[in-house]
Amino acid sequence: MIATKAYAVQDAASPLGPWNFERREPGPHDVQIEILYCGVCHSDIHQVRNEWGNSIYPMVPGHEIVGRITKVGDYVTRFKVGDLAGIGCFVDSCRECDPCHAGEEQYCITGGASTYNGYEMDRKTHTYGGYSTHIVTDEKYTLKVSDKLPLEGVAPLLCAGITTYSPLRHWKVGKGHKVGVVGLGGLGHMAVKLAASMGAEVTMLSTSPSKEADAKRLGAHHFSLMTDKEQVKQLRNKFDFIINTISAPHDYTTYLNLLNLDGVMICLGVPPEPSIVPAFNLIMGRRSIAGSLIGGIRETQEMLDYCAEHNITSDVEVIDIKEINTAYERMLKGDVKYRFVIDIASLKK
Repeated sequence: MIATKAYAVQDAASPLGPWNFERREPGPHDVQIEILYCGVCHSDIHQVRNEWGNSIYPMVPGHEIVGRITKVGDYVTRFKVGDLAGIGCFVDSCRECDPCHAGEEQYCITGGASTYNGYEMDRKTHTYGGYSTHIVTDEKYTLKVSDKLPLEGVAPLLCAGITTYSPLRHWKVGKGHKVGVVGLGGLGHMAVKLAASMGAEVTMLSTSPSKEADAKRLGAHHFSLMTDKEQVKQLRNKFDFIINTISAPHDYTTYLNLLNLDGVMICLGVPPEPSIVPAFNLIMGRRSIAGSLIGGIRETQEMLDYCAEHNITSDVEVIDIKEINTAYERMLKGDVKYRFVIDIASLKK
């Protein structure tokens, strides 16, 4: 077994703190990764605090992981010791259902193995995430990471990056399309960067005028203030797609009215309460509301390669692991541009 240092939470009301546990030794098809950086996703907060009602304690969060291979199993062919590698939101799946065969493991019908707050496919062994010094995974669920980009900026691509890349690819967004992005946070800032890089005309839809300069710095061509009724009126029937990243309660109807014929609003954020959508807002214009999760292993690798080629990373603030509880509170206040990333070297001190 591999002695592993981590930060964990013991119950929904406690702060994260130091915790030691043991990882398994790499099997024939496994790689062992020394974790260098781990991004801090908003879903970490939801799960640490049991806001989704499925939390397993003790919990080691973190599913935006980059590091370096330190050991490989006898049958590993894709990696060697010294390679950079990444782990996203899941570490295994059933490998037998139609989505798995199609390379869409994130939609595994039997339910895959989440990187943390879940179980391995034996449904007995708890999974622990990237707020830790090491992780061991099957090479099939491990991503190759380029050395062309700063690793701290690459880490959030394993969740925020693929969560926004996947729907853009699925709906074939590109030149000639008009895309609205709702919410300039961890997901929203990646949606702006990626959609703009693919040739779409991007408009940031925000309720905060202070975000205009940043939105345009990130690649948005236009900025519209959703609290200005005249600006909203001018946006009616404008967009082919709206990428909605908001996780707080909000009115979907306002944004549906901005879609043109056959327009699609793609929901990436998960508000805590169901949203009311009048049928007429869909019928008039043959509009659609869709959802999208992350991507499969193949698409996540494609995203990492695309970002390396186009010099795209997440905008991050690197923190010491000891700052994680403060970082959570700052995230809840929107006080981060745009992703916290833990320097795991601080865990070894």
